[in-house]
Amino acid sequence: MFDFGIESYRPHWLNGRLAVEAGHGRRLRALIGRPLAHAWLVWDVQDDEWFADCPVLLDFTGAQVEINHQKFDDLSITWNTVDPRRPVRWGDSDLQWRHDMRPDLHALRDQILQDVQLLEWTGNDMARGALAVNFRFPDGQLTIANALDENELILGPPDARYRRHSLFAPPP
Repeated sequence: MFDFGIESYRPHWLNGRLAVEAGHGRRLRALIGRPLAHAWLVWDVQDDEWFADCPVLLDFTGAQVEINHQKFDDLSITWNTVDPRRPVRWGDSDLQWRHDMRPDLHALRDQILQDVQLLEWTGNDMARGALAVNFRFPDGQLTIANALDENELILGPPDARYRRHSLFAPPP
C-alpha cells in the first residue's frame, strides 16, 4: 500500500457516504465542541506551494483526523497515525509538514468546531457522488474535497451542488 512517503501512514480508502459515516461518523461527531489547534499541510519547499496529494491533518487538541482523496471517489480518513514532526520522503522532492503557510487556515485556529458534514457531489459530471468533509466553525468553514486524484481546500461555504449530511447530534 502506498504511504505517500509518510512514516506510519496507512490510508484506508472508502467509497460512498454510508461507508464513510459507518466507519468514521461517531469519531467525527466527537470532534464537535473541540478547538482546532493546527491544520497541517505538506508543503513543497522548492515550489513554495501546498502539495495536495498528501493528507490534510486537523489537530483538535490531541484528536488528529487525517483526510485524503485519490482517484474520483476514494476517501481515506485515519486517526492519530501521522506525526507532522517526521519527514515526508517522496522521491527527491523537498516536502515538509507546515501549519503556518495558509493565513485562511490559520484564521480557524482556536475556533470551536460546531458541526461536521459529509458532502456528496450532485453535479452532472464524472465526480458525481464524490465525498468531501466540511468542518464548520463560528467564523468560517473548511471543506476538504476531492479535486480528482488530490485534495482541494475550500474556505467558506461549499458549492451549492453538494448535498449536505450533518453529523451534529444535538443533546437530548
